[in-house]
Amino acid sequence: MATSRLEINFIRLLSRCESLASEKRSETEWRLEKYVGALEEMLVALKKSPSKPTAEILTDYNRKVDFLKGLLEAEKLPSPAEKSLANQFLAPGRMPTVASERMPASKTVHIQSKARCAGEMRKELLSTGVSNSGFFDNNLRQRKGLPMDERQSAAELDSILQHHHSLQEKLADDMLNLARNLKNNTLAAQNIIKQDNQTLSHSMRQADVNFEKLKTESDRLEQHAKKSVNWFLWLMLIVVSFTFISMILFIRLFPRLR
Repeated sequence: MATSRLEINFIRLLSRCESLASEKRSETEWRLEKYVGALEEMLVALKKSPSKPTAEILTDYNRKVDFLKGLLEAEKLPSPAEKSLANQFLAPGRMPTVASERMPASKTVHIQSKARCAGEMRKELLSTGVSNSGFFDNNLRQRKGLPMDERQSAAELDSILQHHHSLQEKLADDMLNLARNLKNNTLAAQNIIKQDNQTLSHSMRQADVNFEKLKTESDRLEQHAKKSVNWFLWLMLIVVSFTFISMILFIRLFPRLR
């Protein structure tokens, strides 16, 4: 089937959106959001078009549009940790948008987005560590002229702050591990559901085939039963006729004695 003009325009706009999404954008960038809105409208029109593509291609188009929408929503989240967690749940397209792509552009955008979120989280953790170390150095300078008891209490305060800082780092690592595990579990559940759906579809098709075979055999058995009944009736009719004729002949050959 030839590609319609609407689908060609949709592919061009989708490729442009994926190109914009792969670039580092400023907060005032508005084009991608407007383009994604136009993509949604074109996708709805494409689904209603008489020359629409196959169901598999439409599903991939829908995945790519949903991926771009989710990417925009993830970028609006306040913290890098929330952005990273939201990125884990995004599902890019499976097929290339244009023929020249070796790997689908949406997968490339997904990898770049996850790398940016990881870099932001690393930068945030490092800046927290630097600010805490500066705070410790200032406290140490201010503490040199303090009495022994106050120095001891300040040292205890430093150890508590360092402990909280290590807890924060451990919590950030745990959140990243949790996000990875959650993504892996989600993918595993999707694969299991997909396999179950395939098995169910195969069973339904097999049940339809068995039903058709059973119907055919029932019709054949019914016809055979009708034929058997007809032959039985004809046989009984022949036997009765033969008996009647035999009795008449017997009476004529052997008349009653007087």
